[in-house]
Amino acid sequence: MIRVLKPGALSQLQDLGRYGHQRYGVPVNGVMDEWSHRLANILVGNPESFATLECTLTGPTLRFARDRLIALSGADLRARIDDIPVPLNQPLLVRGGTTLSFGERRRGARVYLAVRGGFDVPAVMDSRSTFLRGGYGGFQGRALARDDRLPLCAADAGYPGATRLLVQCGLPWISAGQFDMPVAGGAPDALRAMPGPQWERFTEATRAAFLEQSFEIDHRSDRMGYRLSGARLALAEPLEMVSEAVAFGTVQVPPDGSPIVLMADRQSAGGYPKIAYVASVDLPLLAQAVPGDRIRFAMMTLEQAQALYLEREASLEGLRVQVERAMAPVLAEADPGVE
Repeated sequence: MIRVLKPGALSQLQDLGRYGHQRYGVPVNGVMDEWSHRLANILVGNPESFATLECTLTGPTLRFARDRLIALSGADLRARIDDIPVPLNQPLLVRGGTTLSFGERRRGARVYLAVRGGFDVPAVMDSRSTFLRGGYGGFQGRALARDDRLPLCAADAGYPGATRLLVQCGLPWISAGQFDMPVAGGAPDALRAMPGPQWERFTEATRAAFLEQSFEIDHRSDRMGYRLSGARLALAEPLEMVSEAVAFGTVQVPPDGSPIVLMADRQSAGGYPKIAYVASVDLPLLAQAVPGDRIRFAMMTLEQAQALYLEREASLEGLRVQVERAMAPVLAEADPGVE
């Protein structure tokens, strides 16, 4: 069990999303930064589909009831365990009774906490992702609050000898392993994108501005969409559209000409013209940006985006193999049941 001493700005359970229900108008939800979510789960030996705790801008303060293997990935929010700094992208065995806290944000917007064995919360429509507007999924359909108690599934320490080392050293946490970490690639200020179905319906000047000028992330941005301010994007002529399906990374242009990049909590369909789609490999970069940051777009082909996707999957598979080798054989340290 994990006790919440302070909830942070927005801490909620998210997994890879709620698929198969969009035809009923149910949003996919899921993590904003899939890359960091998957890294953290791999490092603790979880399936990548397990929920992680997505912590935004200011992290929570959490107390662990028992020893538990964890990993943090994503934004650098100055994580500490019992006032000792802890690294990102490493499996950490945390001593029971210790407290994980966060400080000033150094880089990024969201950090992901994976816990070996996962969080013991019920699935809603095959997902443990939180949908705040709908009030379901995750932990009681909401963000964490003070004095919440997050139940955890039974789990061992994961890495051979980790428990023994924790006992011998007397520290509040130990690093259970270090690996050659894959790099996500891309640049946070240059998102690679593909032309949308209405690309040619925008003026030539608009298409040039979309690629040549930068846009600022508006303060009204949230998990549903990132609003961008900058050049006004205009259609060559008025266009009436029937609502179409939208995806994570769809760049819609409403009548005011200011584009919106749809994010994890996007609606299932939209009727605004779609000028572009951000490549899936660069969506984590956008998810780690904050209001006031400036971004620009660079065009690529579908084939190039697919090649980058396959490269990313291969790099994650390489990390997965490293972790599996380090964990075998795992010592018999299993907890007797759910905390």
